[in-house]
Amino acid sequence: MKIIYTYIWRKRARSNSLGFFTMLVFLAFIISSCDEFVKIAPPTSEIVSKTVYTDDGTAISAIRGIYSEMWIGNLASGGGSSVSLIGGLISDELINQSSFQSWIDISNNNLSSQSTGNATGLWNEAYKFIYYANSILEGVDNSAEITETAANQLMGEAKFLRAFFHFYLVNLFGDVPYINTTDYLLNNVVEREAVTVVYEKIIQDLKDAQSLLAEDYSFSAGERVQPNKFVATALLARAYLYTEDWANAEAEASKIIQNNATYELEELNHAFLKNNKEAIWQLPSVTGNSRTNESAIFIRRETDVINYGTLTHELLLAFEDNDMRRKNWVDSTIRNEIVHYFPFKYKVEKTNVPITEYSTLMRLAELYLIRAEARAHQGDITGAQTDINAIRERAGLGNTTASDQTALLLAIEHERRVELFTEWGHRWFDLIRTGRAGAVLSGFGSKDWQDTDVLFPIPQTEIENNPNMVQNPGYN
Repeated sequence: MKIIYTYIWRKRARSNSLGFFTMLVFLAFIISSCDEFVKIAPPTSEIVSKTVYTDDGTAISAIRGIYSEMWIGNLASGGGSSVSLIGGLISDELINQSSFQSWIDISNNNLSSQSTGNATGLWNEAYKFIYYANSILEGVDNSAEITETAANQLMGEAKFLRAFFHFYLVNLFGDVPYINTTDYLLNNVVEREAVTVVYEKIIQDLKDAQSLLAEDYSFSAGERVQPNKFVATALLARAYLYTEDWANAEAEASKIIQNNATYELEELNHAFLKNNKEAIWQLPSVTGNSRTNESAIFIRRETDVINYGTLTHELLLAFEDNDMRRKNWVDSTIRNEIVHYFPFKYKVEKTNVPITEYSTLMRLAELYLIRAEARAHQGDITGAQTDINAIRERAGLGNTTASDQTALLLAIEHERRVELFTEWGHRWFDLIRTGRAGAVLSGFGSKDWQDTDVLFPIPQTEIENNPNMVQNPGYN
């Protein structure tokens, strides 16, 4: 189904020039059809302004349009320009198999502010979705026709999405602007804010989302494809972990783990099925394809061209003997007498079979590992062991032998590596936030590691267009 986006500009903005953030959005809309510029299409997957929020249905269509575009986009799609693939290539998870220069630069930690490739795409797309979220917030806030229940849910989802994309921006680029308006005059000259300040705003948005969102998935007909209170709680737990607020990270993770009526660890081969009980938030296909974007880029057979990443030897060696994740989540193919190993978390390879898998953005296993790490930092050795062992037992392994804080933290890093590999850049972010990136990646493969590589470069176009934007260290 072709998605046509319609946007009604505010009257006061029609005669003014567009800011650098809104320009991206504006182009996305006008490319569809100038003739359809002010026509309101049926409420299926459109992103629209407050002008057309005349009832719950049109507003709900607007928010669902964001999820549709996430799936067909880049950063959050799980596909070829997603943070999952880029995070795997830039860390020690994936070997680049592409001849495209942008992939080579990412794999070698040789990014440039002049690049128009994937790093720039992450920045642009994140702010595009932040703009969408702000448009939803402004539209719902100014509509008298939407019911209170729907308004609360939609505002909660929009605040969650704003926090979600700022989370990825701050972890990829460091200090970034926190955009909370569609006012292009402000966005044109916005300054970068310190990481600590950005996290404060992320956390506040997530707390607001918690108070607004439903606790179940009734708003999405029982499917786990729109954020609810526990989706916001999961990201809040992660944000607290990354800011070393151990007590709050433990508390938020516990809210989800203890909700065993809704969430529980699944069998390994069920963990990525649609609407399984381990899933906290997923994205379904919007094109009718049976396979996810992850399976499309990672699964490789003898007849396939291998042009995305394959698993590194070091990651394969990280699996312990008898770790069922190695057996169930890794597969291989032989090309030119060389064995190539690839992620096999998503199993569906064909496009003409019933849909059984959804792209998984958040799942329960991560929350166990968040709580284990938070407990270890607080000296709760037994509690941390219990959480690690829950993950290990599911993988067919015995209890951890780590018995002190130092050993436990290394054990948790290990479990995160073999549990969350090639998912959402977890390995890259773990190396950065724990200060271990240089030790692990210096001299790794063909990487040209510099300490400044912990941050991606701000796109040069943003430096040129915004007089208040400054570049990250190490980039011209």
